[in-house]
Amino acid sequence: MTNQTTPAIKFDNVSRHFGDVKAVDGADLEIRDGEFFSMLGPSGSGKTTCLRMIAGFDRPTSGRIFLYGQDVSDLPPYERDVNTVFQDYALFPHMTVADNIAYGLMVKNVAKAERLKRADEMLDLVQLSGFGGRKPSQLSGGQRQRVALARALINHPKVLLLDEPLGALDLKLRQQMQVELKAIQKRVGITFIFVTHDQEEALTMSDRIALFHQGKIEQIGSPSEIYEHPASAFVAGFVGTSNLVSGEVAERITGSDITFSIRPEKIHLGSINETAPSDNYTSDGTVRDVIYLGLYTRYLVELEGGGDLVVVEQNLKTTSMDVLKIKGQRTRLYWNKEHISRMGA
Repeated sequence: MTNQTTPAIKFDNVSRHFGDVKAVDGADLEIRDGEFFSMLGPSGSGKTTCLRMIAGFDRPTSGRIFLYGQDVSDLPPYERDVNTVFQDYALFPHMTVADNIAYGLMVKNVAKAERLKRADEMLDLVQLSGFGGRKPSQLSGGQRQRVALARALINHPKVLLLDEPLGALDLKLRQQMQVELKAIQKRVGITFIFVTHDQEEALTMSDRIALFHQGKIEQIGSPSEIYEHPASAFVAGFVGTSNLVSGEVAERITGSDITFSIRPEKIHLGSINETAPSDNYTSDGTVRDVIYLGLYTRYLVELEGGGDLVVVEQNLKTTSMDVLKIKGQRTRLYWNKEHISRMGA
């Protein structure tokens, strides 16, 4: 049984350089046993390189990588108890679904009857019972992705690595698979490490997130910590939408010129004469633009004395005609002081 206090994965000052390019630069990271952990960031931020180093497809230039306390920095992929699910599925087209899933067991010389029994169990797990006799070409993209997942799980790896596995799916199917993937992870109870550039995907599924930027980890935390308390302007801008306020505008509102961020949905859009609660920051302005988006409306408010803020309000009672009437009107904005995050304070 795994020691619960030992991290599933530990990076100890890990770097990976390609010539002058620092793909990963001094990463320290601990991923807990049994958690759904996402590595989030834009292209070229270092997240996929970290995944490849865990898998053994790439080796650190410096630093060490540990798998449940064992230093695996120099071990080849086949000696590590991890499996990887790729975006392109990588299924064998000439094999049946069941044989694809059982391939890892065949390599290990497991008897055919046992292989097929385990493959059926995996098909049941990914909700594809009865599909074992089909070929990959007879499946939809979402079904092929489930087969790839079943194939990776059949050997019961300690850690499952997922490299943007939902990237090729359309939006509706991707959202459905996010829910199913999280449910599967809960059922099998092993550590999932998920690489994505999609912040909504990371927020939806993760127990914790590491946000990468230019080879460095900007912040590690739960989805709510990352969203509600971004550690830097990059985090605030990459995860969701955020207003970044600095200099004279920040000083006028908070009394300090230190840059702060405030999420658009935290701001209340009130009448110009409205009295804000005493524990709120306030700023007056004029509504310059109104964008009605069905579920919610986005307002661009030009502040008196310079600067502007984006405000988002859910359309609980209003119609498109109601919200469009606000354009050009003066307004008082206010929000709880606890809802700002100061950058570099």
